[in-house]
Amino acid sequence: MTPVLTAHVRRFAYDDVGPPAVRDVRLALEPGSLVAALGASGSGKSTLAKIVAGWALQGGHARFEGTLELAPGPDGPGGRLEFSGSRDDPRLRLGAWGQRVAYVPQRPGDLLTGAAASVGEELAFSLEQRGVERGAMRERVVRAARAVGLGELLERHPGRLSGGEQRRLALGCALVERPDVVVLDEPSASLDADGAEALAELVDGLRRDGAAVVMFAAAVDALVRRADRCLLLDGGTSAAEGTPDEVLASSAFAASGVASAGREATGPTDGPAAQAPGGQGSRPLAELDRVTFAYALARGHAARPVLDGACLTAGPGEVIALTGPNGAGKSTALRHFAGLARPLSGTVRIGGTDIAGVPAGRVAATVGTLFQDPRDQLFERTALREVSFGLAALGLARDAARARALEALDAVGLARQADVHPYELSSSEQRLVALATVLARRPTVLLLDEPTVGLDGRALGRLDAAVTDAARAGSAVVLSTHDHAWARRRAHRVLALERGRFAEA
Repeated sequence: MTPVLTAHVRRFAYDDVGPPAVRDVRLALEPGSLVAALGASGSGKSTLAKIVAGWALQGGHARFEGTLELAPGPDGPGGRLEFSGSRDDPRLRLGAWGQRVAYVPQRPGDLLTGAAASVGEELAFSLEQRGVERGAMRERVVRAARAVGLGELLERHPGRLSGGEQRRLALGCALVERPDVVVLDEPSASLDADGAEALAELVDGLRRDGAAVVMFAAAVDALVRRADRCLLLDGGTSAAEGTPDEVLASSAFAASGVASAGREATGPTDGPAAQAPGGQGSRPLAELDRVTFAYALARGHAARPVLDGACLTAGPGEVIALTGPNGAGKSTALRHFAGLARPLSGTVRIGGTDIAGVPAGRVAATVGTLFQDPRDQLFERTALREVSFGLAALGLARDAARARALEALDAVGLARQADVHPYELSSSEQRLVALATVLARRPTVLLLDEPTVGLDGRALGRLDAAVTDAARAGSAVVLSTHDHAWARRRAHRVLALERGRFAEA
């Protein structure tokens, strides 16, 4: 069968003098096929996804040597583009390319406009730009929303969606264009069980309609195992190719650092946090006492309580994992502990003290938070400056702050990247830098929002060690996750949040 898209990357570098991020890689995507591209952090998988999607070829100082070829289709002409890394290279028209090659990046917010007042408006944006007739637009928006499980949330403001719901919205924005090729970077990240099942059904539907799907991932899941072909990237180039079974059985995969099924960690860890008993009978370090909270919905709709009389206590040395479907309120519960959200009723206590009226900055002196999107807390010029920021406020002298920051970077395996700008690191490494900023302050309460998202096996090992060490040092650790197998290995208690309340899972 003739491929709908062919990519040959001889060499791609982000600047004129830098080493190649991807080299000697070929992709041939046939209609109705599913291709899985696996790779650990820094392997080049996200860069390859951006090349195929055309995003990596827009502006900047990037140099690409290779070819992109798109077969003719009913909604647009095809053609072959040859790149030599010179100023005379052809310019890829991203708008036209994107109508046929849809891309959902690892960070879904990068695809959303940020200007839409509702989920429906966000889904309709690209159709409005192309002048699609209003009736047809409504039909396509509703169909895309239902396909990604957002059919009941068309009036919800995108900013009020959970991380998993935002990923579903990004998927919907890609599907609404009816593309010939769909490029998915870490598509399962932040999705609950229903979302993962809906994603699989979505991919099956795309394939039945003749679309080619290529997914990029740092961990093996059920969808990867269903792929027709599998490519393993290591050091920016192909380390193994074949069926999923062939690649997963290869020595290259065993050495790659890609997380296998069950999210097993590979790296320095002393074992699960559950092996370190919490302080039974001690005064709780963090408490939600009959907390009720609701977000205001768009366009005057009645607010549904996200937390409804919720109660939760975390003691010294205890690791608690919060689970529940997308939008259940897990992140909202963590935000209450951090003082970033205030209850409509009920009490939030940290160290036995009611934090009502206490500024979030003061709460942060004892409560450390790793946000779901690490970029929300990265702003300095180097990783070391990032981790050092704020340590002076703890009374540390400059040399002591630097030493503690380097210790935290070493704990997450990034000591060698101390002088690198955080935005030059991979998404997985950015998450670890953000974790180091929290660990360096040695909080008594550690909050982790979806900490395993996008992590390869080695990074997962670093996370495991950080959770274990924090608990053994006497901190209370409260985390949200959809990775149930990992949570049960690492947590003392796993609680499900449903209908606004917590219950043993």
